[in-house]
Amino acid sequence: MSIVQTVADYLPIVPKPRPKYVTENGKRVHGLIAEYDTPADVYHAAEKIRDAGYKKWDVHSPFPIHGIEEAMGVKRTILPYIVFKVGLGGAFGGWLLQYWITAVDYTGFTVQGKPYGAWEPFTMIIFELGVLHAAFAALIGMLMLNGLPRWNHPLFSSDRFLGTSQGKFMIGIEATDKSFDPEASRALLESTGGNDIEIIEDDD
Repeated sequence: MSIVQTVADYLPIVPKPRPKYVTENGKRVHGLIAEYDTPADVYHAAEKIRDAGYKKWDVHSPFPIHGIEEAMGVKRTILPYIVFKVGLGGAFGGWLLQYWITAVDYTGFTVQGKPYGAWEPFTMIIFELGVLHAAFAALIGMLMLNGLPRWNHPLFSSDRFLGTSQGKFMIGIEATDKSFDPEASRALLESTGGNDIEIIEDDD
């Protein structure tokens, strides 16, 4: 997914890029969804879609399915690395600010009998700014990696999809996936045992 598409999902005022696929009535194609009868069916279907190389797709279930992350090929999140780097940057910024003030820009005050620019008096600010930046990175990073907040989602326009809260199991493949093709993706869903395959339109 392009950066423009990502920003457009967050901000409705940003126009979305030109769609690759449109329906007969000219609406943007969001993707395809298929319904499955049991958790085992959707689990094995997920393995086949994963092996087919799709990246922009998801499994929808009324309850957690054990091992579905492995079946989907979900990789470990990069959030810990983001939190570490931003937290480290905040701590370094706290040290740099204090060093500049005490050792370069505004010398003359001796703190705890230490030389100008000594790091020991800076520890509390370094710690606090490191924790503060890490906390914001964890919250904002989690929301962005999850695609939240989002004002609406095209899947909500499907009455069949809403049945996932009432015991139905579904897989949805997005049209922004590099491997997506309306006919080939439909054939793949059919081969995995998917029923009632439906094209989802995006009303923008």
